[in-house]
Amino acid sequence: MKIIAQSLLQIIDQVLPFLQQITEEEATIKPLPNKWSKKEVLGHLIDSACNNQQKFVRMMEKEHLDFVGYAQDFWVNEQHYTKTKWQELISFWYAYNTHIAHIIEHVNPDYLQNTITIEGTGLFTLEFIMQDYTEHLKHHLKAILPEIGLESKFQNIYNA
Repeated sequence: MKIIAQSLLQIIDQVLPFLQQITEEEATIKPLPNKWSKKEVLGHLIDSACNNQQKFVRMMEKEHLDFVGYAQDFWVNEQHYTKTKWQELISFWYAYNTHIAHIIEHVNPDYLQNTITIEGTGLFTLEFIMQDYTEHLKHHLKAILPEIGLESKFQNIYNA
């Protein structure tokens, strides 16, 4: 799990300066009325960190966990991420992901086979949920960065 944690830290460290170059105006623009702005995508990644922190720690506590779902559009809309300052979102996202990497790095290996169902779906291990977290993060970063022509610079990160 140390490799997963190191990969997560590498991603957020390398992406951070590029996120910081995006202007407040650029971050607020919705590409289409039904598509999230960069602020909303980053807000969704903050929600993901929040939800996954809960999953990780609760799964360490119990051998099996039944967990609630995540109504992503509701969460993004009701938290009004478009009204939050871009640099504040970036700082919060970065700090939360640093903490997530810390949790992953220090997880007791005895807990990795503990399981979770989410709204009655699946039977996922803690190990899978932790590994998948980084993949989800990379997926959404691709939605932010290609619009400013940076995706090709991050191929090594995205494929990590």
